[in-house]
Amino acid sequence: MNTYVAMLRGINVSGQKIIKMDRLKSIFESMQLQEVTTYIQSGNVIFGTTESDKVVLRDRIESTLKEALGYDVPVVIRSNDELDEVIKLNPFAVTELPEGEKVYVTFLAWQPTTEAIAHFETYSNDVDDFRVLSREVYILSRKGYGKSLFSNNFVEKKLKVTATTRNWETVNKLADLSRR
Repeated sequence: MNTYVAMLRGINVSGQKIIKMDRLKSIFESMQLQEVTTYIQSGNVIFGTTESDKVVLRDRIESTLKEALGYDVPVVIRSNDELDEVIKLNPFAVTELPEGEKVYVTFLAWQPTTEAIAHFETYSNDVDDFRVLSREVYILSRKGYGKSLFSNNFVEKKLKVTATTRNWETVNKLADLSRR
């Protein structure tokens, strides 16, 4: 059995697309996914399945969510091994950050084009730092994510890829939960 984390984009944000985690869990269980666990209200679901094709799995989850909820919910999926790799590749020394600085990871649904990455890198500035590595954008936010240029919407628009962002603590917790 494969263990995955589905990260839903844009639910339970500012009173929009509200879904309780027990309902979300039951929707995932209705798809015959195993050992379904949710983590915090931002739409993180850990589950097991024999399906190994993440595109097929994502499409199935998005379709089922739309049918159950009546609206589109983009989903980004990573395996537990991929989450471990995301943690390992973090270019920022999180244990050495000054107070107030935080790391976020924007998970991309697919690899952006070389041209999109080159364009995105032109937005480098002195306030925040970032690195695009494969299907993740690591963001070092120095003045708070709410004030960062590199919001989830900005990253999606500039890289032309569906994305969802999690703070470093959540990334680590999801990796821990997926290792069960």
